[in-house]
Amino acid sequence: MLHKAFIATAFAVAASVVGAQEEAKETQVLFKNVRVFDGVGTELSDPTNVLVTGNMIGAIGPDVTADGDATIIAGDGRTLMPGLSDCHWHSHSIAVTNPELLFGDPFKNIIKVALESEHTLMQGITTVRDVGGNIFGVKALIDEGRLVGPRILPSGAYLTMTSGHGEMRLPNVLLRPEGRALIDQEILGHTAIADGVPAVLRRTRENLMRGATQIKAMAGGGVASFSDPLDGAQFSLEELNAIVEEAERWNTYVTVHTYTAKAVQHALEAGVRSIEHGQMIDEETAQMLAETDAWLCLQPFLDDEDRIPLDGEFNNRKYDQMLGGTDTAYKLARKYDVNVGFGTDMQQNPAMIDRWGAQLVKLTNWYTPVEALQMATSINQEFFKMAGERHPYQKGPLGVVQEGAYADLLLVEGNPLENIELVADPNSNFKIIMKDGVIYKNTLE
Repeated sequence: MLHKAFIATAFAVAASVVGAQEEAKETQVLFKNVRVFDGVGTELSDPTNVLVTGNMIGAIGPDVTADGDATIIAGDGRTLMPGLSDCHWHSHSIAVTNPELLFGDPFKNIIKVALESEHTLMQGITTVRDVGGNIFGVKALIDEGRLVGPRILPSGAYLTMTSGHGEMRLPNVLLRPEGRALIDQEILGHTAIADGVPAVLRRTRENLMRGATQIKAMAGGGVASFSDPLDGAQFSLEELNAIVEEAERWNTYVTVHTYTAKAVQHALEAGVRSIEHGQMIDEETAQMLAETDAWLCLQPFLDDEDRIPLDGEFNNRKYDQMLGGTDTAYKLARKYDVNVGFGTDMQQNPAMIDRWGAQLVKLTNWYTPVEALQMATSINQEFFKMAGERHPYQKGPLGVVQEGAYADLLLVEGNPLENIELVADPNSNFKIIMKDGVIYKNTLE
């Protein structure tokens, strides 16, 4: 009897989900009289109409119309562009501080992460590649429509060697019994300390089992970590090779945290094709990046108002070393035509989310406004396609305004191709924020 009741309930739930999906497919939104930045080109289109059907862009053209019950948005010549993206995002670290992450209530922390997901979307950020931490539950709830937030391409726990960047044990917590017990951050799924090929293979497979889009490993020293200097390379060649080969067997890729030329070259030698940071690369390393067709997720870190306050001479010295290389790294990447994505790596303070657009504007130190906007839309999304079948959003392209693409769209007051500063004030200038065909913000009304 219980079995029959369960089956009946399951069929009822399935029917209700299918009905809701069919209803969503019939929903239409028509943007009338907009000028389109498609994420790829260098100019706005002539005035046109864009029809969204369900969660996809159905048609584009001056004569495009919608059904009688469609939502009509009067664009009045405003700019319609793709949602923005970030190739180096930390959903946990932007929502909570390191002391909270290490010593705070983990349940409170994850609630803070969930609350900040909507804050992220309200910057016009519709896709993030999360490069470390247990964000699988938040991602699932966003995809189910139970939380408001961007699309997330999760890496899961970042892999680190003992004493590497991401090693969160305090100096007085070193002794472990044979078989090494897990520390809290490993149990929570934020980090994974692994030494030797069998250990890194196991941790890689665990992340992929949980739904990682790509694997994140720490292959060089970090600024904020307790003990590791910047000048070394981390993980042995054999360990990195094992991680790369395992990811490739799952038809995806590995991205690694590295700043220095030595660490980047070490990773490239192991077959890594995605580098996080890279602010301290040299000419030889830039050439290697170009020759291997690798991607560089570089951040416009400068010694300015966005500098994060750090404690201690050791960490601040590392910070200064890294900041001093940013300008050279971007110039070398341009010189050798390296594949560069845009990410921010903002951490420690939810208020920093409001500075996201300002980070994008900083790219104009090295790129034109159009190139910067292309990087944060279509180019980032091309980068993310390295995940192959592990990419969770396969129905259509992202980061573009074209027929058959996902309907992740921003209606902007003004022309960001001429005035990129508009993106630094999304509260005023992003009149509509749509993700997956759903309007989450509309200040035209």
